[in-house]
Amino acid sequence: MKISLAILTYNWPEALERVLESVAAQRRMPDEILIADDGSRPDTAEVVARWRQVLPVPVRHLWQEDRGFRAARCRNRAIAASRGDYVVLLDGDMILHPDFIGDHERLAEPGFFLQGGRLKATVAESERLLAGGRPVFAPWVKADFDEFDGTRRLYAFRQPWLARWKARSRNGGRVMSCNMSFWRADLLEVNGFDERMEGYGAEDRELAARLENTGLRRRALKWAALAVHLWHNSRAPPDVDDMSLPNNRLFHATRMQKITRCERGIDGHPELLQDPVVP
Repeated sequence: MKISLAILTYNWPEALERVLESVAAQRRMPDEILIADDGSRPDTAEVVARWRQVLPVPVRHLWQEDRGFRAARCRNRAIAASRGDYVVLLDGDMILHPDFIGDHERLAEPGFFLQGGRLKATVAESERLLAGGRPVFAPWVKADFDEFDGTRRLYAFRQPWLARWKARSRNGGRVMSCNMSFWRADLLEVNGFDERMEGYGAEDRELAARLENTGLRRRALKWAALAVHLWHNSRAPPDVDDMSLPNNRLFHATRMQKITRCERGIDGHPELLQDPVVP
């Protein structure tokens, strides 16, 4: 199958440089790379242009005007422009294991979408990686294993047969769009991310809920698709489940009303689509 890798970025060209370096080292290269840019300055475009000359697959830079955090719209534009059968979502602060794309491909199966994790590098480790150091994919990596949204030390190494067993053992993993993958047709059916959701949070959980409402199941990637997350100040609110936040209210409505398709999604970008969106 053809795989599209969509990388979300915003004003951190130094991190994107390292991410693309790790993409170049993949044993199974994606068939195309889409840089979903939420309004970065021109220095990000310079990084993309340089790597476009190096990487052996097409690289497309999809920039949108900076009007605050609009990750849902940004990712939808990349999904609309993608030409692969399968879409891997990645954040532009994730340095990949060489088998990252290959693991997503090996564990992809109709009727499912995949949820990966992230090894949350410490401040010092992030500085080392940004300076050109090699990432460590092992239980002794300098990472914050106690944080609620990071990969546990138990899963901090690659073991394919354990990964396959774990993926079939339970539905799950914390929903995080920094490391997820889907059949593109499934994303088109639900119309992708809900673009009413602006500002930080819940747009990925809401998409996962709609996909599950259609009957799809979410499989957790453990011991596979490893990636190191570079430290940065978090934009997350103190309480990510605060129901006073508009995005959380939309997410709650999706779950309670069993909504499967959003009104403002991928179909709002017909200029990027080469195929019709499922009505």
